[in-house]
Amino acid sequence: MGEFLTDVATLRRQAREHMDSGPITSAYGADRPRVISVLNEALATELVCVLRYKRHYYMAEGINSAPVAAEFLQHATEEQGHADLIAARIVQLQGEPDFNPATLVDRSHAEYKEGTTLEDMLREDLVAERVAISSYSEVIEWLGTNDVTTRRMLEDILAVEEEHADDLLSFLREMGAILTDAG
Repeated sequence: MGEFLTDVATLRRQAREHMDSGPITSAYGADRPRVISVLNEALATELVCVLRYKRHYYMAEGINSAPVAAEFLQHATEEQGHADLIAARIVQLQGEPDFNPATLVDRSHAEYKEGTTLEDMLREDLVAERVAISSYSEVIEWLGTNDVTTRRMLEDILAVEEEHADDLLSFLREMGAILTDAG
């Protein structure tokens, strides 16, 4: 097996070059402006999800609403955490996170659907989670090994989005709104 590590002297020399690039070194293999653009779409998606979950938390009513509302609030909090991670990564990549409310919905992959009943709210949130799961899966595949840090961040977020989808599906099944595979 051959040597895999660049010699130390070369690593040190390269580290001193382009110091204004911060963590972006010649080893970064992705299209940074495109990654920043994609991450700003993900940021918009997360922020729209926060807003939808917060509305659903406050609007949930009915006999089954307490545990569902608590789940909506937990999801809103976790989505806000995702937005914070994504915004921080955009800055690390020397980009600017786009929080402009005027274009938020247009940049988001998920829609902002209010829903009128508890079941509608659960369905809309499940659809949004499924959109995020598909979107993040594609971005993860696209990044490959060209931006491992962003890929790992999105993999962690993806795992939580899958958990959210499972939680929502469980509530819909408990309500009899979606049948299990067995029946």
